[in-house]
Amino acid sequence: MSLSETRGRFRWAGYLLGFSLGGFFDGILLHQILQWHHLLSAFGADDVRFQVVADGYFHALMYAIAAIGLWMLVRSQGSPRLLIACLLIGFGSWHVVDGVLSHWVLGIHRIRMDSENPLFWDILWFGVFGLAPLAAGWLMRQAARRDGKVRSAAARVLAALLTIGAGLQALSPQGSEFTTILFAPGTGQEAVVRAIAAVDGELLWIDRTGELVVVRLSDQVSGLRLFRDGAILVSGAGLPPGCFNYVRV
Repeated sequence: MSLSETRGRFRWAGYLLGFSLGGFFDGILLHQILQWHHLLSAFGADDVRFQVVADGYFHALMYAIAAIGLWMLVRSQGSPRLLIACLLIGFGSWHVVDGVLSHWVLGIHRIRMDSENPLFWDILWFGVFGLAPLAAGWLMRQAARRDGKVRSAAARVLAALLTIGAGLQALSPQGSEFTTILFAPGTGQEAVVRAIAAVDGELLWIDRTGELVVVRLSDQVSGLRLFRDGAILVSGAGLPPGCFNYVRV
């Protein structure tokens, strides 16, 4: 295999891995944690099993793309900085493709299905997670080709991307009929019941440990309130920094 072919395979390994990571980021954050939409939210919205299966096939496809990228990476060698640049380009490409194709051409879902202004969220996501990583990746790739140094402009774009992304993740969407809540180990069933009562929630299901529950919350109540009472995950309420207190490495 020639040097140019090896370099091309290395770049494509980064593109495919970045593209699949963009898909996983979308599916895990938007489909499961924030629950802003599913892959086929515009079709069969009331059929939960249909939506879960569609999301499953979507993740399986991203898994296959990631596997191909890893295989190409193992069979090639190159600069780690070039790999990061290609990852960013692939990551941004996913969100550009998803925004144009899924949101505006096919209309199978929008970023926030529950928003009165879905175009705002589509454009915001398109810019922050699509165009910004593409620009950062392109700058890093150009720098890697010249002397391996990352331009300060790319670093600023990445810092802004991480900051805005963290802010978006802390947003609390409203309107979901059911909310799944996971409490920290050892919270205790009595404390869980008190926490739900404090937000006027209706308990619908609780597992045998008493730490995983499904409730119905009023539209006027924010799920973020539950983090103060021991919750470490509230579906549709993002992942505020406080819940990292329960994470142990």
